[in-house]
Amino acid sequence: MNARTSSSPAHTPPRVLPEVRGHGLCLRAWDPESRADVETWLRGLTDPEFRRWNTPLHPIVDADGARESPRRGARRVADGTGAPFRIAGAGTGTAPGHVGVDGIHPVPRRAAVGYWVLPEARGRGVATRALRLVAHRAFTGPGPHRLEPDHAVGHGASCRTAGRCGFRHEGTMRGALFEDGRYDAFRDAHLHARLATDPEPVLRATATP
Repeated sequence: MNARTSSSPAHTPPRVLPEVRGHGLCLRAWDPESRADVETWLRGLTDPEFRRWNTPLHPIVDADGARESPRRGARRVADGTGAPFRIAGAGTGTAPGHVGVDGIHPVPRRAAVGYWVLPEARGRGVATRALRLVAHRAFTGPGPHRLEPDHAVGHGASCRTAGRCGFRHEGTMRGALFEDGRYDAFRDAHLHARLATDPEPVLRATATP
């Protein structure tokens, strides 16, 4: 059949996350074939402080699981429902954590956002700078109109990060998360949100990773 008269759909290149740079950081896609990325992911999701505030439905306990999780993230990138980024220092390449947009709904242009950093990167503004970068990217162009991070009640560091990035505390969601290490009990969560029409927050100078 002549290509000019074919009714076959045109090939659509797979979605690829671009690098996002700013505030002393570089955000890029996780590479499930990279040993360093797999080790960072495993460290992050097995860290006691992460596990204190998060109870994943499928806990990561070894390198195989740490490799499969970014692969699932890549599939979400491909179908347009997620954008998981590895956080690294712009000059060092060191990977101190993760920030990502997930559950992207084209209607009504709403998505969730989450973040974590390794112990050695905490207290240096890494999560704040990464969240600000990813929010700016998400709100640039035809992306989500509303981004929503949530966290277990009592997680002060996550709450402060959201607030510094312009995500307003909108209320408490009762029984929205699993209790620490349990799947038969629930705890409350704080909901934050920011709209594309909200003013860009002022970011104070912070230490670099």
